[in-house]
Amino acid sequence: MLSGKKGEAVALAMRILVKLGELYGAKEMQPISKAHIDGCCYQTAGDAGLDFAEKLASLGAKVVVPTTTNVTGRDIKRWREFKMPEWLAEKCQRMEEAYTSMGAIPTWTCAPYLSAFIPRFGEQIVWAESNAIVYVNSVIGARTHRYGDFVDACAAITGRAPRFGLHLSENRQGEVLVQMEDFGEELIDDTSIYGLLGYKLGIILGSKIPVIEGIPEQVTQDCLKALSAAGAASGSMALFHIIGVTPEALSLEQIFKKNIPEYKIVIKPSDLMKVRDELDSSDEEEVDLIALGCPHFSYSEFYSVLKVLNGRRISKKIEFFIFTNRDIYRALYHTGLLSDLIHAGIRIATDTCILHWPLSAWGFKVMATNSGKFTKYAPGLLGLKIKFGNIKQCVEGAITGRIRKI
Repeated sequence: MLSGKKGEAVALAMRILVKLGELYGAKEMQPISKAHIDGCCYQTAGDAGLDFAEKLASLGAKVVVPTTTNVTGRDIKRWREFKMPEWLAEKCQRMEEAYTSMGAIPTWTCAPYLSAFIPRFGEQIVWAESNAIVYVNSVIGARTHRYGDFVDACAAITGRAPRFGLHLSENRQGEVLVQMEDFGEELIDDTSIYGLLGYKLGIILGSKIPVIEGIPEQVTQDCLKALSAAGAASGSMALFHIIGVTPEALSLEQIFKKNIPEYKIVIKPSDLMKVRDELDSSDEEEVDLIALGCPHFSYSEFYSVLKVLNGRRISKKIEFFIFTNRDIYRALYHTGLLSDLIHAGIRIATDTCILHWPLSAWGFKVMATNSGKFTKYAPGLLGLKIKFGNIKQCVEGAITGRIRKI
């Protein structure tokens, strides 16, 4: 590959991977079986990222493993409805076409683990997109390091990655014990609690691997999704273990082996309420935007929204955006839930994320969300103040125009 015998695109990609391996002290390359490309959003990669993608495409690059795509910068079918400038939509389209021409699967989702291309336990892969990295490492037990843009595409084109970091068993052991105390049934399905937990752990642990004790075995996939996203956004989390829940932590003895934790942290409900108070950047209760779906909403989360709505419609003074992938959108359509959501006044976007949108045409000031990741990035990227709440609070806020803490 380095010699150019497999083409200039492969040689370029392999040079980048070799350099990465040298920087991290990797001794060898290893085959991978899947890839997820994060750098396919024009607004994050910019003109340099577009040049990179179009350069690879012009050289005839083709992916050699099943490769999914992260969010693009627009809702491909409805970008005009969301007031996106035409020049920006055109740039996004060029980026999309570059990667699909290489054979990437147009999933356009930040939660590829909700699609049909889920890796198996122990499978060596290269995934970029921070929440997906945490989720696939932790909940599924496949193995990827915390990769960034461009490297993901190089791995997809070569089918190789340096063997280092979280690809290796010895680097996946727990480091810090986190004990959950005084919680009740809310730990089973309240995704906002896990957003707050992930946010706190990301700040205090950085990239250290937490082993969490005290979470019920019935905890939902959506809660683990929220934990993954918030932990990766507030810190540099790439892997967590939950005793009795995640596959590499059936017991404390299994995950720590003969080692002892570096230290222990106790988390109580009052600790997470302090985090919630810190995340609220608006002193007012009034909001003008509700935004859910970071990471992309699952089918069960849509069902939860409809359950809270109970046939009611949202206020005409409020915009309510929910972001999801095409598979979930299609399921909503075929089961009739999509029409109920639209009738209630909710706008559903696929393929994309509001964090990449210019919002000046909307005039929003205060956004309510249950997402720790949205809460982390929206003030800086979108210039919005934040009200943080659970799904019930956000839906009630969409009806009344006010978010009240419980």
